[in-house]
Amino acid sequence: MDIGIFSGVASSGGFSSIVADAAASAEAGFDTYWLPQIVQQAEAMNIIGAAAQTVPNIRFGTSVVPTYPRHPMVMAEQAQTTSMITGGRFTLGIGLSHKPVVEGMWGHSFDKPLRHAREYLEALMPLMRGEGVSFAGETLTARGQLAINAPESPVLLAALGPQMLKLAGERCGGTITWMTGAKTLSELTVPTISEAASNAGRETPQVVAGMPIWVTDDVDAARANAAKTFLIYGQLPSYRAMLDREGLGGPEDLAIIGDEATCAARLDELAAAGVTQLAASEFASDPEGRARTRAFLASRL
Repeated sequence: MDIGIFSGVASSGGFSSIVADAAASAEAGFDTYWLPQIVQQAEAMNIIGAAAQTVPNIRFGTSVVPTYPRHPMVMAEQAQTTSMITGGRFTLGIGLSHKPVVEGMWGHSFDKPLRHAREYLEALMPLMRGEGVSFAGETLTARGQLAINAPESPVLLAALGPQMLKLAGERCGGTITWMTGAKTLSELTVPTISEAASNAGRETPQVVAGMPIWVTDDVDAARANAAKTFLIYGQLPSYRAMLDREGLGGPEDLAIIGDEATCAARLDELAAAGVTQLAASEFASDPEGRARTRAFLASRL
């Protein structure tokens, strides 16, 4: 199982902080530096394109860019431009976002999100392969071809439920999960997406698991921090369903928290479940905790 860093400074620091953290991640040998596309904050692909100019030897990825506010042709233009700028060191992670954002902020209907995802990929994937597209669905129309000379970027679809996982396996290079534990990854995520990919004649899919982690001896304080920091993920229906599958009360029960031995055992569980890469979200609130967590993760490379 590879390990990538899920940037914790994308929302709390400026561009120089992101570049410094990405550079440190590259120097330590981590596989990928993932940036979230946070609503009402800086555009992740722009940041990646700029950061890659001074940070070599690491892939970059988005985890994840919401689909509803970006037409698939625009998404492909942005992604292929980012691939061109990074020299092919880019993975496009996309996802649906959530009903309160899609309807309440953007004014799009969140009716039949699976249909939206299927039609979106029908339009997006040919463009990402450098092919033309001519598609007219119930909710999307896309006709044209990009004139961007760039390496093809893998596309990962954030998928939690079985139907989205099947779609990801059939059409994409894999999936990115969040707030999904080892039991669910082993019993639902990995077998479902792998079977769908195999049936579609595709290669074994990537399964990138985003997980909060804090290596510490003060477990109670870290759990309290996790409960506050990740509170919303215990409330949004899609993530709540993943926690319920694990029999967990809240995000603080899923977060990887404890000393090195405890955290190592949790990582071993993820690897055994079939996760191909951990996207580690280091959420320690103090410099010592951040340094200890990063050192532990580097020791697992």
